[in-house]
Amino acid sequence: MNPDDHSAIEQTIQTYFDGLYEGDADKLGSVFAETSALTWEQDGKVSVLPRDQWLDAVRKRPSSKARGLPREDAILQIDQSGPTTAFVKVKCQIPPRYFTDYLSLLKVGGKWVIVQKIYATQVRE
Repeated sequence: MNPDDHSAIEQTIQTYFDGLYEGDADKLGSVFAETSALTWEQDGKVSVLPRDQWLDAVRKRPSSKARGLPREDAILQIDQSGPTTAFVKVKCQIPPRYFTDYLSLLKVGGKWVIVQKIYATQVRE
């Protein structure tokens, strides 16, 4: 993996983490491709939420930061399979929900962007 790419991927993910915690939809939008979506399993079915609908929901909910919730996010794995493709596994939280995200990234126009997010959630009390 090219060290510059590794650093750029980490920065993209850090922006994602910051946007999630701060509830900053514009920050999140800056690292997600316009055509991206969030995908998860719910009640035995695949659920898909387009990026712009998700960003609208982010704008309408109180942020974790504003609610004083603890922040714990981390990159668990980065796998770059080519000069323009990467996979990143992360953990993050909006208590009482704890997430494992699988993020697919592409390098487009020299910038790494998230093109797909698949996630799993655990609810803990």
